[in-house]
Amino acid sequence: MSEFINNSEHRQEKLKEIIKQLHHGKTVDEVKAEFEKHFGNVSTTEISQIEQTLVKEGLPVEEIQRLCDVHASVFKGSISDIHATKDYSKVIGHPVNILMEENKAIEKLIEEEIKPHANKYFEKPNPNSHLMLRIGFERLMEIEHHYARKENVFFPFLEKHGITAPPKVMWGVDDEIRAELKEVNRILGTADIDNDDLKEKIDSVLEKIIEMIFKENNILIPLMSDTFSFYEWIQIDEASEEYDYCLVKPLHPWKMENKEELEKKKTEEAKKKAIDGEVEFDAGSLSPKEINAIFNTLPVDITFVDSNNKVKYFSQDEDRIFQRPKSIIGRDVGLCHPPSSVHVVDKIVESFRSGKKDHEDFWIQRGDLFVLIRYYAVRDHEGNYLGTLEVTQNIKPLRDLEGEKRLLDE
Repeated sequence: MSEFINNSEHRQEKLKEIIKQLHHGKTVDEVKAEFEKHFGNVSTTEISQIEQTLVKEGLPVEEIQRLCDVHASVFKGSISDIHATKDYSKVIGHPVNILMEENKAIEKLIEEEIKPHANKYFEKPNPNSHLMLRIGFERLMEIEHHYARKENVFFPFLEKHGITAPPKVMWGVDDEIRAELKEVNRILGTADIDNDDLKEKIDSVLEKIIEMIFKENNILIPLMSDTFSFYEWIQIDEASEEYDYCLVKPLHPWKMENKEELEKKKTEEAKKKAIDGEVEFDAGSLSPKEINAIFNTLPVDITFVDSNNKVKYFSQDEDRIFQRPKSIIGRDVGLCHPPSSVHVVDKIVESFRSGKKDHEDFWIQRGDLFVLIRYYAVRDHEGNYLGTLEVTQNIKPLRDLEGEKRLLDE
C-alpha cells in the first residue's frame, strides 16, 4: 500500500513539475516529450487533483488558465480513465449526452460551414461569402447556452465535492471565447474590415472552441461521471431545464427508471431540513433567521395581506417609506386606509382574487422621493389566490442613473 501511495505522490509531483515548466517558458514539444517519457496515461481525477494542489500552493487561477490550451495539447491522446466510469454519452437526454451532442453540432458548424466560408472569403472577399460567414458566427453565438449550463449547473456540483480549480480554469477560458466571439461578430457587422486582423481573430477563437470541446469530452465529462451520484445527475437534469440548448435538442427527455429512489431521497432531505428548522422553497432552503434578515435587507418595502384581507407581514428596514406599526398585524387591510381611498384598495384586492388582474402599479411624488408602489397577486402553483403583496420603492436614484458603472468604488 505504501508503495502505491508513494508512486501516486511521485506521479502527481512529476505532473506538477511538467505544468510548472510550461509556466516558466518551456515549449509544448519539450514538455510533451517529457510527459510521454514518464507517463503512459493519466486519469482526469489526477489532473483535477494537480490543479487543486497548484491553486492551494499559491499559483493564481489566472496562471493555470493561461496554460489551459497547452494542457489539452500535452494531454491529448494520453488521457484515459484509470477508474471505471459510467458511460452516459449514449443515454438520450442525459446531461452528458446533451453536452456531447452539442459539442458535435458545434464542431460540425465550424468544420462544415464556418471554415469553408472563411476560406472562400479570405481567398476572394465578396458579399456572398461575407454574408455566409456572418450567418455562421451568429449561429455560433448559441454556444452561450452551452457554457452557461456548464458553469451554472455542472460546476456547482463539482464544487460541492471540493473540486474548484478545473471549473475556475474552464470558466476563465469560456469568458475569453465569449469576448472573442463578440469581437468577431462586431467586426463582421462593420463596413470597413481589416481582413488580416479578422482572420487572426477567427483562427484564435475557433482554435479555443475546439480545444474546449476536447477538454469537456475528455476531462470534464469523465471527471463528472467519476464523481456524481445517481441522485446528483437527477438534480442536474432538473436544473438544466432552465437553459436553452445549443444548435441541437435531445430527441426525448431523459427517462428516469428509479423514480422511487428520487422521491425517497427528496423526502429524507426535507425531513433533515425540517429538523434543522429550515424552511424548504422551490429552490433551496433558509432558516427563519435568514428569511427575516433577507426580507429586511431587500431594497424595497414589502407588506403582505393574506387571502382573508388581513395584514400578515411587513418588512422592517430602517428607511421605510410608509411607516407600519406592529399593531396593524392581523388588521383588515380596508381599515388601514382612510375612507377616501379604501375603495381603491378593495378594488385592487378583488381584481386579484377574481383572477382579473395579477398586478397594479402607481407612482407618486413624496417630498424629494419618487415612489413606485406595486401590488402583486400572490398565487400557489395551482393558481389559487393566497393574498396581495405590496412593494414600495424610491426609484429616484434609479431614474438619475446615467452611463455605465463597471468598477468597484475604492
